[in-house]
Amino acid sequence: MKVNTNKTEQRFSTKESLNPWNYKPWWCQPWSIILVGIILPTGTWILTKIVWVTVVLSLAILAWWTYFLILWPRLIKNSTSLADYYSQAKDRGGNDY
Repeated sequence: MKVNTNKTEQRFSTKESLNPWNYKPWWCQPWSIILVGIILPTGTWILTKIVWVTVVLSLAILAWWTYFLILWPRLIKNSTSLADYYSQAKDRGGNDY
């Protein structure tokens, strides 16, 4: 009985298992995006004590979070780009992933 030991193939075996965060550097992971989004408004408030500056910055961060934490992962999972990337890497015989 042959056992499939290639973990990458197992990860990409179904479209649902594609995780777009596996292809982003540490500074673009959800934890770092959330951390920066908390630190910036907090730091702005501590340094300036100006409500409108903190609110404007917070709204911009909420838009950033919405795109990068909700919309982008959904778009990537619904697209075939990661599956295509894996397929092309496998065709080249390389271990690009």
